[in-house]
Amino acid sequence: MPDHIHILIGYNMTQTIPDLVEKIKTSSNKWVKNKGFSMASFSWQKGYGAFSYSRSQIDTVSKYVLNQEEHHCRKTFKEEYIETLKKFNADYKDEYLFDFFEGIDK
Repeated sequence: MPDHIHILIGYNMTQTIPDLVEKIKTSSNKWVKNKGFSMASFSWQKGYGAFSYSRSQIDTVSKYVLNQEEHHCRKTFKEEYIETLKKFNADYKDEYLFDFFEGIDK
């Protein structure tokens, strides 16, 4: 997707989520710049969302990630993200949500 990614990983409980996200963002940022994939200055937003699922849900979540382009034809990233926050009963404030880039060409 042009405005976000979904990553499904097996998580090592000895590592913190913020450290893991920092490593993912740092290494992928370097990779994008080294490969010349972005003509503009590339960088990730400061925030991220992390949600946990049980092993029994791996197949369902994997299929969702693989078909996210089809899924987002029906629902924007913003709609999906807020729906997920509500599904997980996560407290949030609108002013702390991502900068959603709606209307970006896919």
